[in-house]
Amino acid sequence: MLPLFLLLLLLFQLTHLGHSLNQEGLFLHQLTLTFDDPDGVFSNWNQKDPTPCKWTGVNCDSSPTQSVNSLDLSSANIAGPFPLILCRLKFLTFLSLYNNSINSTLPENISDCQPLEHLNLAQNLLTGPPPDALSGLPNLKHLDLSGNNFSGDIPPSFASFRRLEAISLVANLLDGEIPAFLSNISTLKQLNLSYNPFKQGPVPPELGNLTNLEILWMSGCNLVGRIPDSLAQLKRLTDLDLALNSLDGPVPSSLTELSSVVQIELYNNSLTGELPVNGWSKMTSLRLIDVSMNYLSGSIPDELCSLPLESLNLYENQLEGDLPVSLAKSPNLYELRLFGNRLTGELPADLGKNSPLLWVDVSSNKFHGQIPSGLCDNGTLEELLMIYNSFSGEIPASLGECTSLTRVRFGYNNFSGQVPAGLWGLPHVYLLELIDNSFSGGIAKTIAGASNLSALVISNNQFSGQIPEEIGWLESLAEFTGSNNRFTGSLPASIVNLGQLWKLDLHENGFSGKIPNGIHSWKKLNELNLADNDLSGNIPEEIGTLSVLNYLDLSGNQFSGKIPLGLQNLRLNELNLSSNHLSGDIPPFYAKEIYKSSFSGNPGLCGDMAGLCDRKTGYKSMGYVWLLRSIFMLAGIVFIVGVIWFYLKYRNFKKAKRVIDKSKWTLMSFHKLGFSEFEILDCLDEDNVIGTGSSGKVYKAVLSSGEVVAVKKLWGGGAKMAVESGDIEKGGNIIQNDGFEAEVETLGKIRHKNIVKLWCCCTTKDCKLLVYEYMPNGSLGDLLHGNKSGMLSWPIRYKIAVDAAEGLSYLHHDCVPPIVHRDVKSNNILLDGDFGARVADFGVAKAVDAIGKGGKSMSVIAGSCGYIAPEYAYTLRVNEKSDIYSFGVVILELVTGRLPVDPEFGEKDLVKWVCTTLDQKGIDDVLDSKLDSCFKEEICKVLNIGLLCTSPLPINRPSMRRVVKLLQEIGAESQSKNGKDGKLTPYYYEDGSDQGSVA
Repeated sequence: MLPLFLLLLLLFQLTHLGHSLNQEGLFLHQLTLTFDDPDGVFSNWNQKDPTPCKWTGVNCDSSPTQSVNSLDLSSANIAGPFPLILCRLKFLTFLSLYNNSINSTLPENISDCQPLEHLNLAQNLLTGPPPDALSGLPNLKHLDLSGNNFSGDIPPSFASFRRLEAISLVANLLDGEIPAFLSNISTLKQLNLSYNPFKQGPVPPELGNLTNLEILWMSGCNLVGRIPDSLAQLKRLTDLDLALNSLDGPVPSSLTELSSVVQIELYNNSLTGELPVNGWSKMTSLRLIDVSMNYLSGSIPDELCSLPLESLNLYENQLEGDLPVSLAKSPNLYELRLFGNRLTGELPADLGKNSPLLWVDVSSNKFHGQIPSGLCDNGTLEELLMIYNSFSGEIPASLGECTSLTRVRFGYNNFSGQVPAGLWGLPHVYLLELIDNSFSGGIAKTIAGASNLSALVISNNQFSGQIPEEIGWLESLAEFTGSNNRFTGSLPASIVNLGQLWKLDLHENGFSGKIPNGIHSWKKLNELNLADNDLSGNIPEEIGTLSVLNYLDLSGNQFSGKIPLGLQNLRLNELNLSSNHLSGDIPPFYAKEIYKSSFSGNPGLCGDMAGLCDRKTGYKSMGYVWLLRSIFMLAGIVFIVGVIWFYLKYRNFKKAKRVIDKSKWTLMSFHKLGFSEFEILDCLDEDNVIGTGSSGKVYKAVLSSGEVVAVKKLWGGGAKMAVESGDIEKGGNIIQNDGFEAEVETLGKIRHKNIVKLWCCCTTKDCKLLVYEYMPNGSLGDLLHGNKSGMLSWPIRYKIAVDAAEGLSYLHHDCVPPIVHRDVKSNNILLDGDFGARVADFGVAKAVDAIGKGGKSMSVIAGSCGYIAPEYAYTLRVNEKSDIYSFGVVILELVTGRLPVDPEFGEKDLVKWVCTTLDQKGIDDVLDSKLDSCFKEEICKVLNIGLLCTSPLPINRPSMRRVVKLLQEIGAESQSKNGKDGKLTPYYYEDGSDQGSVA
């Protein structure tokens, strides 16, 4: 029996060993002990598995031993030092820990990871200099250390890489010189050094020895001097990016010898001189040229335009002369952007006939002549911008058949004749701008087909006739500006159907008749200007219900009767009812001397202002006046007492009724509450309204306990909640999402000090309420861009930036799954009594799982003008990087004090305005003049972060976790310099000055 027992024991041990984890699995399991794993990425790393090949992120080869050859833990939200245990995996060739919180420094013995071919540690928190030992990895081909905190010099050992093909050190803190020894890496195909604060210096001419180089990316590297001729030796170069530097001199003619270049980007430099005339013909493979935003002068070489170009970007230079006719022969040209130059002559007559043009922008030049009729012959043209030139003649009929068009701007030219009927009704156009020309004729009934039209801007022309009823079919129309024309007849009754309208300006025309009934549907109307027409009748009482109206001009008409008392409900910045036939008393709120000019020219109006209404003609004697007043006062007192009595009785009745109907209300709480839904309902009084938007009204509710909350009551019973009036679909349409569900789903499950707290929601069949914590200081947008912006000193603005960044970082990195806000803007950042910031309005937020990793194409754009990331607007692809761009715009708002879009910027938004102004005028013209100059150094550093967040390429934008760290480091530096507790305080240089600059 004993031998049999020993045999069974041995068999048991062998069986147990067969089901235990192999050695590589044990090494990997040790890795889990070194990392924080809040998202449970390692939850399926089970020690009972025989191999780790089915674990998350682990791949094995197909050999019988199934050795681990790849580990990809990208965006896993793990934190800890670099795990050297991985170097024991003898067959590991691929390692990616991209976008985590790998911290500390890279150990020197990382060279023990000998088999590695691909190492990606981008977007982490690594510090110190890049370690020399990296060059000791004999098989390494791809090295990506972007988006960390590496500092100091690039180590000389990097010259000894044996097989390296791609190295990226983008967006670190490297501040040494760009070393010439990088030219010794003969195998290198990609060299990416952008966005580092290198010492000022030239492009190393030795880089021309990298004969295998395909991509050279050195934007934002503090480069000066001229582009070296030696770069012409890079015969395989496909992408040259030297943007955001201070290079000077002409574009060297030697670059024309780069026969394989497909894209050159030199924008936002200080290049001067002319485009080279000779040598372009040698660049037979050149497809994309971008030398925009420089100081290039002279004419556009004909040789350049003879190339088979796909994209030509020469905008914002000082180019002169004609556009070469040869450009029209390019069979693949889809992008032509020449705006902001001094170009003259006519556009080539055949432009577009041979090319699949998508985007054409020749604005702000000196072009003349007619629009080429073949611009849309290939049926692909989407954007046609020609503003601020001297074009003349009629719009070609062919453009009226170009159904691909989305954006048309012909303003500020010398066009004449009638607009083609088809152009009015193009189905995808969201902006049609014809302002300041000599167009005639009327608006065609075909406009009924313009289902996507959001802005119709046709002022200062000679349009005539009646506006067709079909205008009221445009559900997306938000702006209709048709002033200073010759329109006649009545306003179409259907115009009241424009529920998205925020601006209606038809002043200086010949309209007659009454304002149509039903204007209460203009819930989003912000500006109404019907001045200088022949409109008559009474001013509608409904006008007092337009709660967001702040500009009202009805002057110079034939209006009669009394001024509606409801006007007192509006918060008007501009009011003009002068030169009409109004009579009666002026509403008490406006019966003040400062409003006198608003009512002049109405002989029948009476008020306590000199020059308005001779009261002797209204009453036979002063005694009679006082008698009447006494009677009215007594009647008023009786009425008020009666109303109070009735209100008290009604409130008691209403409370009693609510007790009976209690079952009809559903309360869903997300925190412990000290109030009931009925107490909230008692506060929904018009006197408590503190805001009105497209989604509904917001009430301030003071509860019996003394606590204050904000209550959002959704429009229309809350079935659909619209995004605020700045939010647009592609094409400028206002969008509507099921915002109630999104808000509850998002805010109901997250907790963070910088996310607005949703106390509860109350619902019935006909009503939906959201109850939030109350923010006494309102939104950042209102405060920053209103008349109280002086309250926002730089330390307060810095605190707001850090708070908001921490809130967004929580959404992106600490929520499972991560949440993309999709509408980050200053109006959605609320401020408490101490100016602490909370991110709010999650009506369009999406979980990353719901949109797919890497971003998913959405059906519409959710966001606000000026805040939308470029790739989101063009591809509808959304991810966390879209939020980061929007937050960068908020930072620029805090630094500049300017709106994200402003007529002053022209075609630019705030991001482009900042970049252009920095380049052309310097930092002092960018910073908000209200800010104390003693904070200039800190402000400039924060500005740099804003520019980094608004990088055109998503890959260049730091993660929100990284943004928080960068902002905190600025506060820490200030603290160490000033000995204060985390507050930015004035810092002066040794010479006593307060001068600073943007790196």
